[in-house]
Amino acid sequence: MSYKSILVNLDIEGPIVPIVKAANELAQRWNAKLTGFCAADAYLPVTGPEGAELAAQVWRQMRDDDERRFKDLRKEFEALVAGAVATDWRVAQERPTYALTQAARIADIVVTGAADGAATKDTARRVDPGSAVLQLGRPLLVVGNDTDHRVGRKIVVAWKDTREARRAVADAMPLLQAADDVVVATVAPAIDQWARESLGDVVSFLAAHGVTARSETIESGRETDSLIELVDRHDADLVVSGAYGHSRLREWAFGGMTRSLLDEIRISRFMSN
Repeated sequence: MSYKSILVNLDIEGPIVPIVKAANELAQRWNAKLTGFCAADAYLPVTGPEGAELAAQVWRQMRDDDERRFKDLRKEFEALVAGAVATDWRVAQERPTYALTQAARIADIVVTGAADGAATKDTARRVDPGSAVLQLGRPLLVVGNDTDHRVGRKIVVAWKDTREARRAVADAMPLLQAADDVVVATVAPAIDQWARESLGDVVSFLAAHGVTARSETIESGRETDSLIELVDRHDADLVVSGAYGHSRLREWAFGGMTRSLLDEIRISRFMSN
């Protein structure tokens, strides 16, 4: 298995070097096409009737500035890739999360950063990762701040016997197959026989796909904290997990583990929904 088309999101006002380098390394690993993507929506100044024309001029200037920034980002993106893989470039003057969701149809996997964690404050200029992961219909790889450009040397699978976690394990298979070390871990207040059998089945499933993995259980009511402690103990650079959430009145709410992992910006996170 491999990813043949990778879409990398570059926020218009954020640093792009670590994200592009990580995505470029993945694209080289599987000889995949790498598409750079950037979207931003210009603010419409709020004024009274007497200021409408001035507001329109400011809005047009912001859009022109964004167009110039798109061109600069494309040059930087192509310089960082340096011809190592086939590339494409897409932009949109639209809300970034919505635009990325539409563009995701071309990709096997979407790569992005999350400088602010789970909830982006400025959704007109940055993708909101918490909303994106629940809407993309593709796995989302969020590159951590401490990433050294090769993602997935040591992977921890945060296992729960749910549809989302099963989807994440299947979607992450190319990364799991290339990893040096894989731990499938369950953290729960009580670990029963059913949980141990579930872990054993996942390890067997991975073995059938050429992945040597071991299981680990932690009895703890501090689910996220205990998981992060395990990640640090194993010196893992990637956590694979399901993304849990639901829509309510057109707003996206996501569960505690999903939010906590997205807020853990120093490590890379792979999520599917």
